[in-house]
Amino acid sequence: MSIELKLSRINRVYRPTELIEGKIVVKSSSSISHYGIRLAVNGSVNMQVRGGSAGVIESLVGVAKPISIVNKIIEVRPSGKIASGTSEIPFSINIKQPGEKNLEKFYETFHGGNINIQYLLTVDISRGYLHKSLSTTMEFIVESDKADLLEQPVSPEMVLFYLTQDTQRHPLLPELKSGGFRVIGKMSTQCSLSDPIVGELTVEASAVPISSIDLHLLRVESILLGERIVTEQSLVQTTQACIHILLAYIADGDVCRNMTMPIYVILPRLLTCPTVLAGPFSIEFKVAVVVTFQSNIAKMPSKSDPTTPRLWLAMETLPLELVRTRFYEQSNTFTARTELLVAGLMLRPLSSVAFHRPPHVQPI
Repeated sequence: MSIELKLSRINRVYRPTELIEGKIVVKSSSSISHYGIRLAVNGSVNMQVRGGSAGVIESLVGVAKPISIVNKIIEVRPSGKIASGTSEIPFSINIKQPGEKNLEKFYETFHGGNINIQYLLTVDISRGYLHKSLSTTMEFIVESDKADLLEQPVSPEMVLFYLTQDTQRHPLLPELKSGGFRVIGKMSTQCSLSDPIVGELTVEASAVPISSIDLHLLRVESILLGERIVTEQSLVQTTQACIHILLAYIADGDVCRNMTMPIYVILPRLLTCPTVLAGPFSIEFKVAVVVTFQSNIAKMPSKSDPTTPRLWLAMETLPLELVRTRFYEQSNTFTARTELLVAGLMLRPLSSVAFHRPPHVQPI
């Protein structure tokens, strides 16, 4: 005996005012008597603080009070019987009626380290006190309503950045301090979720050979806990910008000087959402440009965050504002095809089409 939820949309992506349709599939070797089939939709913001980012009191509390977004229950069928074999019971439910006012905003689905915004469908077949109820739960994805989207595509705001031995606030290798280096570039710090992060980067000078240049997408989650705001920064994805740009440089791993390298980073779909600045919590993003220089001590294994300051690293962090626009409706098909292409080529979700991975770096 089993029960399964099937939605009409394979990608399970809905907007708050759209109708959710699907089927409840029940498989049983004999007929089932029941006291009603009910479908519940629940949406909430769940927040918890891990010990590493909180004080003693916050660690004891552990979990902040969830924020309820939606909680609805409908009766799909009254009491009766389900025949033996496979039965498909259709259903439809509105999580938000047009014009209906909710206590909380419908935030987009997000799965982070400390903050989870989740929407669930739960079907329950009540069978009385003598039999265990049948139930199953499925998550669906909520995106911003069309009325809340920006009208026009966002033109990327390009911000200039540069890295030298003088811009680093942490200790560097003596040869880096004395010999110096200069890496300049520009990058978009505001972009639509359907668009890539674009920019360019140039290594003008470096006394020490460069091993790699990496782009790290970081999420910054903040939670209001009592009278204190607890903030934690965590890594979402890493894009290897360049390791041995051309085959001729494999010997020493260095990068050509004064060669402009384009930056083109596709955002991971399920690990990002529009930037949220709410009262009890906030979700923000950053991009860190990390230059790794060749050094004997750099080969030592390290389990720490790749953006942790080290003697052989230089880095610059830029804020990134993510938004969703109406243009997303037109580009959604193209984005899906791109994701399938990326998956088929076994590239990283945030891989750059302009840069090449060396043979010794394995795909994930």
